[in-house]
Amino acid sequence: MARSFRLPDLGEGVHEGEVLAVHVSAGDEVKEGDVILEVETDKAAVEIPSPFSGTVSEVLVRAGDSVRVGDVLIVFQNGDAPAVQAETATEEKPGTSAAADARRKAPPVPASPATRRLARQLGVDLSRVTPSGRGGVVTAEDVQAFAAEDKKAKPAPPPVAENRTAAPTDRPERPGDAPLPDFARWGAVQRIPFRSIRRATARQMMTAWSRIPHVNSQDTVDITRLEAFRRKHKADIEAAGGRLTLTVFAMKAVASALKTHPQFNASLDEQSQEIVLKQYYHIGVAVDTENGLIVPVIRDVDRKSIKDLAVELSDCVKRTRERKISREELQGGTFTITNAGAMGGGFFMPIINYPEVAILGMGQGRMQPVVTTGDRGRQRIEPRLIMPIVLCIDHRVLDGADAIRFLDSVVRALEDPDELLISMT
Repeated sequence: MARSFRLPDLGEGVHEGEVLAVHVSAGDEVKEGDVILEVETDKAAVEIPSPFSGTVSEVLVRAGDSVRVGDVLIVFQNGDAPAVQAETATEEKPGTSAAADARRKAPPVPASPATRRLARQLGVDLSRVTPSGRGGVVTAEDVQAFAAEDKKAKPAPPPVAENRTAAPTDRPERPGDAPLPDFARWGAVQRIPFRSIRRATARQMMTAWSRIPHVNSQDTVDITRLEAFRRKHKADIEAAGGRLTLTVFAMKAVASALKTHPQFNASLDEQSQEIVLKQYYHIGVAVDTENGLIVPVIRDVDRKSIKDLAVELSDCVKRTRERKISREELQGGTFTITNAGAMGGGFFMPIINYPEVAILGMGQGRMQPVVTTGDRGRQRIEPRLIMPIVLCIDHRVLDGADAIRFLDSVVRALEDPDELLISMT
């Protein structure tokens, strides 16, 4: 008996993913619990175990394929336990007829992701196609044959006379509506699939930029004393398995500032018209990886020591770059820090990590001549390590004056290690 393994529900709000690796081939014997696939969803890699034992008769996906919940990925022969059932997102508009209700309640049609894409492109309802593949799987050939027959059965629409006097539509054309030119006309091009982390990042950035009115406040921080403190304790932290970076100190400074300014530890609920103030302090840290930007979240930063944070952050960054971070560790942040200083960046304006209401950006600290006031009010110029810092806020929830006060709290904590340690609770 053939059984179809479908992409199961991988968590709240996850409807699709990208296949990172396929660990089985046709003819392989698989036991229940064996890892058969790796799928990336929302920047996290998930290992998918087989729900039953059996022989693989057909693999319908390969690395790089985009898949949706309910898609048939692998067909097994002689599976000795029922396959996991998963609902797939409906591919048609809701209807009110009994037939439409029946289609919505029916189990997903067995078909590969490529076949589903072809069906959407041709406007074919997979439930109406007679399958010819093993295990009752609808193939691409089945879809093409159905579309050809359906086209023959439908009469061509009558020609419409051209109306040269028709008024142009008032609907503005969105940037994505206009087709791109043929870039190959002017030289060689290469096309790279827009998917995985890059696509997830694009969705998040578009949501944040289109919904949040961004305002930024910039300042500089004299981190001369903090850098001396960091170097003094760096070896001890490394011996414990961590890395004492400026980001670690920034996390503690931000957690302290969030307690003083709770409106920054919030989200705007537009539907209920309420501001949600969170009573926990989970700080997201932007990590640059070879696959794109990922933001793991360090929880309860206010309750952890500098040493604990240094060790946890180092491990978290390592697992993020190795794509071993879990989806749960990418959720629940209340505020985000992005540090471009390690790459030599200066002032920049980061985009708020929706649905948070603020984000802190840090640049590279550089030695600069600074006028200081010494004994008896005498002024002198001396070299100091100065770091640029920027705070971006959601102007629906916060105002410029709020940003200045919050940034001042962070700056004072970073400029004085004693103040930072005293302010920790």
